[in-house]
Amino acid sequence: MLNIVLVEPEIPNNTGNIGRLCVGTESRLHLIHPFGFEINDKNLKRSGLDYWVHLEVTEYQNVAEWVAQIKDKSRVFLMSSHASKSMYEAEFQDEDWLVFGKESVGLSPEVLAQFENHLTIPMSSLIRSFNVANSVAFVVGEAKRQLSIT
Repeated sequence: MLNIVLVEPEIPNNTGNIGRLCVGTESRLHLIHPFGFEINDKNLKRSGLDYWVHLEVTEYQNVAEWVAQIKDKSRVFLMSSHASKSMYEAEFQDEDWLVFGKESVGLSPEVLAQFENHLTIPMSSLIRSFNVANSVAFVVGEAKRQLSIT
């Protein structure tokens, strides 16, 4: 299973959609506080529909709590529009950690500094970034594609 990490998610609909994606791709969801919404928010439930009950989800009070339980930091991939390495250059493995920042500013420099693997999703210069739910879908799709051929 892949591990999808959302650091301080702000928009419940995005988190709900990502939760649904995780159920559909048999991935785990890891949510790091603080959130910009309540986890029982009706929008979160509406986006996740009735799939939320099937989701394997873990919440952490902060980044340090999440980092403390990672066994192999070399298998953590942080997504950043400022990274120079494309997600298509990565060689994903089962149990990898795919980390996404909050919608307004992405991952903080402090979080980025804790890990070596920074990846970007190739995009037109006409936009700053993709929506986080779309970003997760792109990266999970590529990782699942790679895992299906190994």
